[in-house]
Amino acid sequence: MGRVEGKVAFITGAARGQGRSHAIRLAEEGADIIAVDICEDVASATYAMSTADELAETAKHVEAAGRRAVTFTADVRDQEALHRAATEGASELGKIDVVVANAGICTLQPWDEVTPEVWKEVTDINLTGVWNTCFVTAPHVIAAGGGAMILISSTAGLKGQPFLAPYVAAKHGVVGIMRVLANELAEHHIRVNTVHPTGVDTPLLEAMYSMNSLLDAHPDLAPIFSNTLPVEVLEPRDISSTVLHLASDEAKYITGVTLSVDAGANVR
Repeated sequence: MGRVEGKVAFITGAARGQGRSHAIRLAEEGADIIAVDICEDVASATYAMSTADELAETAKHVEAAGRRAVTFTADVRDQEALHRAATEGASELGKIDVVVANAGICTLQPWDEVTPEVWKEVTDINLTGVWNTCFVTAPHVIAAGGGAMILISSTAGLKGQPFLAPYVAAKHGVVGIMRVLANELAEHHIRVNTVHPTGVDTPLLEAMYSMNSLLDAHPDLAPIFSNTLPVEVLEPRDISSTVLHLASDEAKYITGVTLSVDAGANVR
């Protein structure tokens, strides 16, 4: 028996990166997957977003692990589209026990270069998108008799990392969503937690390419981004192992927790 045998997980941002890794890791341990991604570019992102082919590839990996997968193209900013994905996914796979609100984008600029358009797009995706994901899936998890919601935040959700103002604001806000829902959904046996990774080797890191020049101009800020352990970036599977633990019954009494997987970044 796998650690999440027979469960169904709803995962946003599942086409690649951390989302795909979470889908594969949960499938390896017995979960069926509802995989959701936008599959189109976003104006504020300086890197290419996921594609429909990549989302289909995630489904193939899940099926190769012996589990079922259904995919939906949906923007987390669009609550109606997410509602359709949750409803149709739960209808096809029978229920939703686990929610992984993973979708997000990142931009990098000094505070005085944050345009209203960048602020709105980053916070709409990274904060409102998490709320939308929880809002449309919670009724299904309640109907399933309980389960786990895992909201992917960041080290930027626990400290004020510079040059990331809208990202930091959104990731802090995700903690607020988690704490409210951990209280309100507890009566339905639903656990809600946040996961806070340091840098992870995914396409999102491309947004950080100009960081060196910014830190050269502001060297006193560089230590904020340093990990304590001697590693620069983590692999997606490192985060997925924590997602799996929180999704499993091993974590049946863990709720309302900000869980760092950050190589000690928040120690500094």
